[in-house]
Amino acid sequence: MSEGNAVIMLPPALSSSAWVLAQLGEKCDALNRLREGEQLIEREEMNQRGWTYHALGRASLLLDQLDEARRLADRTLEFSPSHLGFAAHALYLLGDIATHPDRFDAGSGEIHYRQALALAEPRGMRLLMAHCHLGLGKLSRLTGKRERASEHLTTATALYFEMDARFWLEQANAEMSHLQ
Repeated sequence: MSEGNAVIMLPPALSSSAWVLAQLGEKCDALNRLREGEQLIEREEMNQRGWTYHALGRASLLLDQLDEARRLADRTLEFSPSHLGFAAHALYLLGDIATHPDRFDAGSGEIHYRQALALAEPRGMRLLMAHCHLGLGKLSRLTGKRERASEHLTTATALYFEMDARFWLEQANAEMSHLQ
């Protein structure tokens, strides 16, 4: 691999590691990677900025930096006009931000999840479709729409089961148990 290719691959690697470190609860390391990744994105010309911004946005959300997550989700959309799959992920992220307990906006969350789902379905993005249904199911439950919640959670559960996505299947089943 040439040195130029290594530089192009570094921002996505840093942003993905920030996301993973945030998932693991390594807040300090995740924040450092988040800052490094964003600095590199701004300096380098790269084709997949949308995904890189998305990963940084996900890390920011996990670190409860909601304003930063929102800004990065907006950047993902800005750099994804011809990559509708990236845009779908950004819209899903915006749905998660809107339904965060500190920012709960049911209307905005539903709009973002539905927009993400509309982009994911024709592209066969089954995991993202399942995530959108899980988000819509949680949102419906929280807003007292039990029947709609059950429909979305049943769809999410079926999709996760078909893909053998056990971690997410457990999440969907746990959410479904709240309806019992």
